[in-house]
Amino acid sequence: MTRTITVGLDGSPESLAAADWAAREAQLRNLPLRLVNAWEWQPPAYAPATGLGVPVPPTDLQHASARRILDEARARVARRCPGLRIDADTIAGLPVPALLEAAGDTELLVLGSRGLGKVAGFLAGSVSLAVLAACEHPVVLVRSVAHGTRKPLPPDPAAELPAAGHRAVVLGLDLHKPSDAVIDFAFDAAARHAARLRIVHGWTLPPYYYDGALMPELNDEMVTRVRHELADVLRPWQEKYPAVEVGAQATIGGAGRHLVDASHDAALVVVGRRIRRSAVGAHIGPVTQALLHHAAAPVAVVPHD
Repeated sequence: MTRTITVGLDGSPESLAAADWAAREAQLRNLPLRLVNAWEWQPPAYAPATGLGVPVPPTDLQHASARRILDEARARVARRCPGLRIDADTIAGLPVPALLEAAGDTELLVLGSRGLGKVAGFLAGSVSLAVLAACEHPVVLVRSVAHGTRKPLPPDPAAELPAAGHRAVVLGLDLHKPSDAVIDFAFDAAARHAARLRIVHGWTLPPYYYDGALMPELNDEMVTRVRHELADVLRPWQEKYPAVEVGAQATIGGAGRHLVDASHDAALVVVGRRIRRSAVGAHIGPVTQALLHHAAAPVAVVPHD
């Protein structure tokens, strides 16, 4: 089966931004691009609660609308990326199960992420979140440029900044249970984009390091220990990707806020998501949730066991 980069389209500016991003990624990976649209129409979630009757468009009109969305997106991408192989498929079905099925045949699923209402900074919509929570392949969420905000950050002495002309790839790393799949995805992305890799790890001091006040010598000991652990985890990946420059940042407290800050000067933010196949419980962790709601760059979520 041919490997592809797949984009879910719905005609929104966000999904067109996702198609643009995916096309560039397909060129970098020398892979074909597949555009898909799930054309089965679903009444709005509020309809049953309000008691309003919402007419369902005829099937032929639904399919024609899906075809038009795909044809327009395909023409747009072809103009921007001449020579790229582009396939476009309509899928009969509701968006979430249809996109999950499409993701099973792809190397990377790319989705446009719509704001929730008019709240500035929010990234993920209901379809994106539902697909993300269940997908067992990497998913990249892309917002439209119109919704994105890129602002300069103050100098950060704890981390290396990206080289001029290249925004960094940012990796949120869990040192307690580092995933090879997540780390490899981030190093590979940095190598493909000729970008530096900025690694952010958040950690907290254990309760016994506090006795009414923070003990500086023990704090220094923990900082040194975390840096050594970080270096040990990264060493084999730096050997595998010797051309990738790495800047590592260990921060006290949760990593979510630091990753959101780093996203303003990033080409891509990479985080992991532990696969949970139970029907109940949270399937997206708090760090990933923070990024999905507030990140200014595309976010790649890599599932792992």
